Amino acid sequence: MRVTTRLRQLIEGPEIAVMPGAFDPISAKLIERAGFQCIQCTGSGISAAYLGRPDYSFLSLNDMLEATRHIVESVSLPVMADGDTGFGNAVNAYYTVQAFERAGAAGINLEDQVSPKRCGHLDGKQILPFDEAIMKIRAACDARSDPDFVINARTDALAVVGMNEVIRRGNAFLDVGATLVMVEGVSSKEQITE
Repeated sequence: MRVTTRLRQLIEGPEIAVMPGAFDPISAKLIERAGFQCIQCTGSGISAAYLGRPDYSFLSLNDMLEATRHIVESVSLPVMADGDTGFGNAVNAYYTVQAFERAGAAGINLEDQVSPKRCGHLDGKQILPFDEAIMKIRAACDARSDPDFVINARTDALAVVGMNEVIRRGNAFLDVGATLVMVEGVSSKEQITE
């Protein structure tokens, strides 16, 4: 079974798919050895491990692609890539998805922050205008050659403008083909329910 299909089945299955973050092949091998079924590339971790710096867009598409490729090649598990903001506009997001798919990733996270971005856990984030964010996710979805390649559309709208915009963006991301939506910054059961 393809890693893309395995990841999609884990995400759509009845249990929560726990994806520990890997930042290099050794951490990926430890995750696999511990018995997890899938892995998330952590952009923050890769930035810290490779540069000793926070996740402030210091790493390029090629840097993230190389780090992800090494992780993918070191394990047999499905690996979710960190595509940051798609490294530019909708056209860049299109080619970013193609590059990570060719590198063997099973899916990709793409966020709606402006570039240069900040780690979602840090203050000072800014998000794209609604229409531009939707256009970027649509382009990413159109780029995949494998229909099971997972597009995780992440929104940082909660900390910037609030829950109503999170819901608006999340629904729009799903409408244009995203596999799932990640809401960055959720801090309570009430927010999850909403």
